[in-house]
Amino acid sequence: MQFVILSSSRGTTMQSVLDSLKDGSLQAHCCGLVTDKANRGCVQKAKDAGLPIRVVEKQTAESRENYDKRLNVIIKDLVGEDATYIACMGWMFIFSEWFVSQWKDKILNVHPALLPKFPGAHAITDALSSEETETGMTIHLIDEGVDTGPIILQKPCSIKPDDTEETLKLRVQKLEKEWYPKVLQKIHEEV
Repeated sequence: MQFVILSSSRGTTMQSVLDSLKDGSLQAHCCGLVTDKANRGCVQKAKDAGLPIRVVEKQTAESRENYDKRLNVIIKDLVGEDATYIACMGWMFIFSEWFVSQWKDKILNVHPALLPKFPGAHAITDALSSEETETGMTIHLIDEGVDTGPIILQKPCSIKPDDTEETLKLRVQKLEKEWYPKVLQKIHEEV
């Protein structure tokens, strides 16, 4: 299986995937990183791993679909026509319906909550503000909605009474770092 990473973050979970590629526990082939800005933390991690990096900056007042069409060209250039999956790790943009249709059932995402609870960009904050005693992480396929696609895997963690956003985020990220490479490997073995 081939995959490309999309990230617009520090690359915390991405580093775990890169480490798994290096130690052989993930046997799929990573074709590179696509990001939205050259100064993202994920860029240095990709450089350190020797991955090709492409930056696709969003232009002022550019529509989602036009941005996604430019993004699609860059992804195809990196992976060719044989790409199996796009692995989103901290990709903080919602895809257009056009893009999702191009990659139907081939876009993975990791979300810091047990979906369908706490969708969207503020899942950790929302979980802390709730009456819930548990949250976790979800790896799912992206569809046309926001965090509504088919769930592949969920892993829970408790919400402790003295949790802050940072302490809860660290526990959720620990789950993401453990399980994202394992999900990629499972898909690799099934393809």
